[in-house]
Amino acid sequence: MEIIAYIGAVCIGIILGLTGGGGSLLTVPILVYILHINPIIATAYSLFIVGSTSMVGAFQSYRNGLVDFNNGILFAIPSFIGVYLTRRFIIPNLPDIIFSLESYILTKETFLMLLFAIIMFFSAFAMLKKTNENSKEKKATIGVLIFQTFFIGIIIGLVGAGGGFLIIPSLVIFAKLPMKKAIGTSLFIIAINSSIGFIGDVQNHTIDWFFLFSFASLSIIGIFIGIYLNKFINEKHLKKGFTYFVFLMATVILVKELL
Repeated sequence: MEIIAYIGAVCIGIILGLTGGGGSLLTVPILVYILHINPIIATAYSLFIVGSTSMVGAFQSYRNGLVDFNNGILFAIPSFIGVYLTRRFIIPNLPDIIFSLESYILTKETFLMLLFAIIMFFSAFAMLKKTNENSKEKKATIGVLIFQTFFIGIIIGLVGAGGGFLIIPSLVIFAKLPMKKAIGTSLFIIAINSSIGFIGDVQNHTIDWFFLFSFASLSIIGIFIGIYLNKFINEKHLKKGFTYFVFLMATVILVKELL
């Protein structure tokens, strides 16, 4: 099972390099379902793995002129504030039992995994809708973007995701960035968000650094592969592929948690 998990680490990097997001959609399930790591710790580890991998990918995208720093900073600042506050204060104070009804008990761990899947569904649906429509909406105002990205930061903090599956649709729909530039900019934002969020976790958990560096190193190898493959894939197909991948992973998580 460990071999499968480490192969998965490479796949995480490949997906990040191809889509600018989605790495955490594999990271959390691999850590929880294959390596049997507690979901709370897994979300913390996911921030480190996805963040360090995205940092390398963002640098490569910058060299290729595919990072929009203006939109990147505009999205990153409110979201990383939301991420840090959530990981530092909200997660540690969530009750172990969120809800109970007769024989059913919803634990904190299950709640976070279900929330992860539900947010993925909504994000993918919004992306698919905009992909299938030739929308000519105006760009969102700065105030709306700041509020939206702060909320995205809270969601990222709750589910331990890099947030690409939320950031990519926002960059495409509201900032009107082309898909490949949205991917590079997303990696830049994810690197900042994940790093800040993980700092909040370091103050609350004992970290297995050897495991993290080993896993992240394989993921970094994968992102170089993904960035290379990205050059040969049609942008429209890439957008649809990313959307369906999010749908698939959300379904897998829901099935695992509810059955």
